Amino acid sequence: MVLLAAAVCTKAGKAIVSRQFVEMTRTRIEGLLAAFPKLMNTGKQHTFVETDSVRYVYQPLEKLYMVLITTKNSNILEDLETLRLFSRVIPEYCRVLEESEISEHCFDLIFAFDEIVALGYRENVNLAQIRTFTEMDSHEEKVFRAVRETQEREAKAEMRRKAKELQQARRDAERSGKKVPAFGGFGNSGLSSVSSGAIITDTIVEPEKPKITPAPVRSSGPSKALKLGAKGKEADNFVDQLKSEGETIMPTIGKRGSDVSKALPPPVNVESVHLRVEEKISLSCGRDGGLQNMEVLGMVTLRVSDEKTGRIRLIINNNDNKGLQLQTHPNVDKKLFTTDSVIGLKNPEKSFPLNNDVGVLKWRLQTTDESLIPLTINCWPSESGTGCDVNIEYELQEDALELNDVVISIPVPSGVGAPVIGDLDGEYKHDGKRNLLEWCLPVIDANNKTGSLEFSIAGQPNDFFPINVSFVSKRNYCDIQVTKVTHVDGDSPVKFSSETSFVVDKYVIE
Repeated sequence: MVLLAAAVCTKAGKAIVSRQFVEMTRTRIEGLLAAFPKLMNTGKQHTFVETDSVRYVYQPLEKLYMVLITTKNSNILEDLETLRLFSRVIPEYCRVLEESEISEHCFDLIFAFDEIVALGYRENVNLAQIRTFTEMDSHEEKVFRAVRETQEREAKAEMRRKAKELQQARRDAERSGKKVPAFGGFGNSGLSSVSSGAIITDTIVEPEKPKITPAPVRSSGPSKALKLGAKGKEADNFVDQLKSEGETIMPTIGKRGSDVSKALPPPVNVESVHLRVEEKISLSCGRDGGLQNMEVLGMVTLRVSDEKTGRIRLIINNNDNKGLQLQTHPNVDKKLFTTDSVIGLKNPEKSFPLNNDVGVLKWRLQTTDESLIPLTINCWPSESGTGCDVNIEYELQEDALELNDVVISIPVPSGVGAPVIGDLDGEYKHDGKRNLLEWCLPVIDANNKTGSLEFSIAGQPNDFFPINVSFVSKRNYCDIQVTKVTHVDGDSPVKFSSETSFVVDKYVIE
């Protein structure tokens, strides 16, 4: 058998891919393929046609033809067997049998054709062998890539070590009162600027010198609730390794409901007039950017526990410029609120209900403006030879906010082991049962507004979505506060306490 050429052509004889196995000019092969459709007898079922010099052995492929051009003295049975192998090779590389798809994978097809025929004669190969030969899997290449990846990891580890040394030098300089040297911008300065403020802000207003009730102080060190791992039998191999290295393993963290009473500690000192300013955020973002929906719901709740302070008015300070919608309680004087930003009952002779939580003011903000996102999350998964390298960054866009106990939960593939962590700000925990990597940050504020996490694991880019975020804050998102409480009669100040909270109802990057 002498095979002159193998080609994929249209029904009009236009060559899409052609591989010649003997010396043959382009004009010659194009002429042979152009004459091929004219030689076929319509209405008759044949798999070959002949001329005076060559034989065409062909098989229809939907709107195309797989054509072998052989000499007339070749074995037709071997030609048909070779044609079937050629026809089976094409779907291996082309999803659909169309001209555009064939053209896109033309070189893959030519390499496969060369494995079937050499110098015009059929090689003794099957489809599985052709697939193996064309993949060109190299053990030396794998070793080289493994060595290179190891070198890259070592270089990143050295970079992190140097950055920590520079940060430590900066902190030492600040403690000693010396001028802080410029280190060339190695990102943020870590978590050394953790605020010592408590979640509850108690404000007591009275005519004389105000008395500030001390609140619980947040430790500047890492919280025990953010230690790595899980207990006992629930720990996977990665956590067991951490335990063997002396890490303190604490129960699962990051499960936080949207209920404020569960997210925040109770107030330390509650006066007879107590105010709660509460906000919840529900946000959905696309993985490639774009805010799908963001809604912030807020409420001021009043609780009066002494009938002597029942007839009062609340002075509201509204510095918000985000375009939110305000709504007062039906029993509140709307005209007084609109003109003077004062909340008082329509009938000033009446008192607010005793020992009941009364929502006196509500607001709602709904937007798709990306500039209003309080905390942006960018996830960049990129495929590598061993899986995926994932880089996640956060940025606080509202400098006035201070977010506490931030947990960014990233789904990871199951059954592939724990991720290999590279660069990291904060702490992390791998939950093997829930297939989650939880990135934990005690505080994010203006001094710690950006950070990143890098890790590698086997998987596809879509495996790392949706990403969920949870946090609590002692400062509300919409700048609305109660600055003063006065008696209806005489406008004399009334001592009051307040607590502010901003929590997550839903925060998803899909």
